[in-house]
Amino acid sequence: MSEYKNDREARIDVAAAHRLAVHHGLNEGVWNHISLLSPEDSSRMIISPGHMHWSQVTASNLALMDHEGELLAGERAPIRAGWIIHRPVHQARPDARCVIHVHAPYITAMSIREDMRFETRSSQQSAGFHNDVAYYEVYDGLLDSESEGERMAEVLGHRRVLLLRNHGALIAAPSVGRAYLDVYQLERACMYQLLAVAGGGEMALIPDDIASKMGAMARQSTSHGHWGGMKRWMDAVEPDYRN
Repeated sequence: MSEYKNDREARIDVAAAHRLAVHHGLNEGVWNHISLLSPEDSSRMIISPGHMHWSQVTASNLALMDHEGELLAGERAPIRAGWIIHRPVHQARPDARCVIHVHAPYITAMSIREDMRFETRSSQQSAGFHNDVAYYEVYDGLLDSESEGERMAEVLGHRRVLLLRNHGALIAAPSVGRAYLDVYQLERACMYQLLAVAGGGEMALIPDDIASKMGAMARQSTSHGHWGGMKRWMDAVEPDYRN
């Protein structure tokens, strides 16, 4: 069940996430996508417009796509890769109403390291993802069919995070606010881990039972308060995202 009353409310949150990502250094040029199933018709998907810098995304220029990938509203359709990755995940995970794919610096650096896995016991931020991370080990930069997205969805399973080899991460959540805060925390957690082991350092790990409890708490959280605070910041500094 969507937490939004209509597409207008949903579009405002999706636009806010794009703008916040620019401020937090999570975006990469005009690439990557944020998608959300329409609260008015779950067969439709609201998604980042194609080839548009995230600092210019607004509620009205987001793309609305039907179940066949046709543009119904918005300024321009997403690039093909956005549809190929996002649509199959939404289909496989109806609970994941919002899906975010990013090439954020530290997340991507972690996805490149062959000698290291993301350690969910390394920090307070990482523990929120304990037992909730899957790994997609094969990189195929061609993205020429939806079968690639289907394989990603299969590997993701019921988890919130899919680390993509050489390719950043995909985050699935029930709302825009929850998905965005997960991306933000994942990037920080990867940064802390990579900084901690730089030069050969060893990590002091959180006990497994504590990490398990923190992961369970994170899965149950709505994070409405944190998300509301971030949106109020956007209202103050870039209110045009609501246009």
